[in-house]
Amino acid sequence: MSIKTASVKKILLLWTLLLFYGQSQAQQNNIIPPPLHIKTIEFKPLNPEAYAPIVKLGEKLMLSFDDINSEERIYSYKIEHCDYNWQKSNLSSTEYMTGYATDRIRKYQNSFNTLQYYTHYELQIPNENNRIKISGNYLISILDDYGNVLFTRRFIVYQPKVNVAVTAHRSTDPAVINEKHSIQFAINHPNLRLNDPYREIKVDVYQNNDWNSVIKDIKPKNVRGTQLWYNHVDGISYWAGNEYLYFDSKEIRNATNNIFKTRLDNIFNTFLYTNEARGNRPYTFYPDVNGNFVLRTLDAEDVGLEGDYSFVHFSLKYNENFDQDDIYIYGNFNDWQITPENKMHYNQESGLYEARILFKQGFFNYTHVAVDKNYRINPYKVEGSFYQTENEYTVIVYYRKFGDRYDQAIGLGSTNSKRLLN
Repeated sequence: MSIKTASVKKILLLWTLLLFYGQSQAQQNNIIPPPLHIKTIEFKPLNPEAYAPIVKLGEKLMLSFDDINSEERIYSYKIEHCDYNWQKSNLSSTEYMTGYATDRIRKYQNSFNTLQYYTHYELQIPNENNRIKISGNYLISILDDYGNVLFTRRFIVYQPKVNVAVTAHRSTDPAVINEKHSIQFAINHPNLRLNDPYREIKVDVYQNNDWNSVIKDIKPKNVRGTQLWYNHVDGISYWAGNEYLYFDSKEIRNATNNIFKTRLDNIFNTFLYTNEARGNRPYTFYPDVNGNFVLRTLDAEDVGLEGDYSFVHFSLKYNENFDQDDIYIYGNFNDWQITPENKMHYNQESGLYEARILFKQGFFNYTHVAVDKNYRINPYKVEGSFYQTENEYTVIVYYRKFGDRYDQAIGLGSTNSKRLLN
């Protein structure tokens, strides 16, 4: 077998295994990464301060993406209801939606005044052709004009029937007291009768709305009247990690903070300053958006159609065990996925890990994660973990009483580790 053939097979293996693992190795076998010509998938509520596709029943989400193949294509979408474990439920589309569960994306337009040509697509959910009727987990698939799935994304629709109070704590374990956060919460359900809360209620906990970070199947420690207490001292714990790195390419022609030079070839190239692994360095605070991104440009009014693209060049100084774990650029810019496109490669000549990824103009958070041969993500090996790190923690509550055919999402609570209670 030639080296070239082996490399191709390795890339194909990376795609087909769906490398999406977190602290609890969430079940993500229904998530399909986008092909290389689909870029800048943004899926979030209309609220500009929200980044995760989690909304109350009746609120709207916006999905947008670019196709850089230089031609207008007719794309459609399909919405499917899922159970607590993100497997497709047994409900028919008429039970969870009114209108069309599958429909065409009607809003699209070609870019203008950009070196990188693309077609920009937008879809609002719900819209005049459909409406979601019940809460729960959902999967949206984008289909090409032959009915093939281009990519999939998850979203959660909840209907608040319980109150969720969440608190973040510094770990009490002396071995990791400086590195971990412990999460505790209580569910108050005065208007919801529970016959068996240990079976009827399920919860998911997320760090920074990263799908890979989910901790599932947690049972309450105490049940007191209409309250469920999840006050396990260190039973729900996370590595605190480090603040996210960032770059801002809103001025795509000029070097700015964290960008040391730009170059124009066929399209723009943005070169970031070399990062150093921070695991053995002191913690330093600077504000971030917890791995998310905001599209923006100073060169035009409509970043959706006039935002240009550049190849962003990353480099990392990190030599520890470089031949054992792979290093990836990680963040919400690609839905927290581990794919060949965001993998860093070790350059023997420079002694650095390097990557080149195509980004639209905007402010982007990212970090470096190590991924072992079993495709498990280690979020702290390269960047370290410090209890001072600011993280957002979110709890989603699900309810399914005996005899029900689907899992309802009935509550959401969140907290920030800036408010550690110990």
